[in-house]
Amino acid sequence: MSASVDEAVCAVEDLFVRFDTTDAVAGIDFAVERGEIFGLLGPNGAGKTTTLRVLTTLLKPTSGRAFVMGHDVRREGIRVRSQIGYIPQAISVDAALTGAENLEFYARVTGVPRSKRRARIDDAIETMGVQPFVGKLARTLSGGMLRRLEIATALLNRPHVLFLDEPTVGLDPTARRAVWERLRLLRAEVGTTILVTTHQMEEAESECQRVAIMDHGHLVALGTPAELRDQTGELNLDDVFAAVTGKELDSEGGSYRHVRAQRRLARRLG
Repeated sequence: MSASVDEAVCAVEDLFVRFDTTDAVAGIDFAVERGEIFGLLGPNGAGKTTTLRVLTTLLKPTSGRAFVMGHDVRREGIRVRSQIGYIPQAISVDAALTGAENLEFYARVTGVPRSKRRARIDDAIETMGVQPFVGKLARTLSGGMLRRLEIATALLNRPHVLFLDEPTVGLDPTARRAVWERLRLLRAEVGTTILVTTHQMEEAESECQRVAIMDHGHLVALGTPAELRDQTGELNLDDVFAAVTGKELDSEGGSYRHVRAQRRLARRLG
């Protein structure tokens, strides 16, 4: 399964992003199909977050091209932003507000019409299963609850593409499963395309239709998990990752403060 640039929901062509004399992204190409869960993997500093920032219009490429829903991210940023949802590594909800208040705030700032706001919020609450804690202050929520609330805020503008940067960083295995259960439901019911960065090789192997592995700004592997295992002769994606990058990964976590600290560290390093 591989989409051409013309058919792709999002794609990059010969993409470079240079900071001073360093190429954070060094001429990569990939295309993501409609409805696909596509994983962007790599060690800290590989260029994953930089690539996501280009695709979400937060960072201009030095050269090359990037498209989302057929729109050039450099020339049609407003059109791109109207089609996407984005959850960064940094906690994006207000800790001093309840879940319901955060959803109301994000509905307003993402331009959801007043006449549709209540229905959109109710749909997001149901889709991400946040009803049991939507009345609580965000600062009191566990890591898994926070992430589900954050994703709910990103669904309010009905995005065609959802970008998730380390969505389960700092979460324990139970919370990670809960987040992915909701993401699978979202994809199945609405057909949302999901592009995710992760350091969790097990979830990449089980949840992503295809993965791209980056290292030092270069794309060093691209394919389904099964294809990459066959190409490298390895038994699992952890070993594939180590084989193509020469590195290994790990992470874990829990509460609001812990998740915030984990995401700050990941953001500095990634």
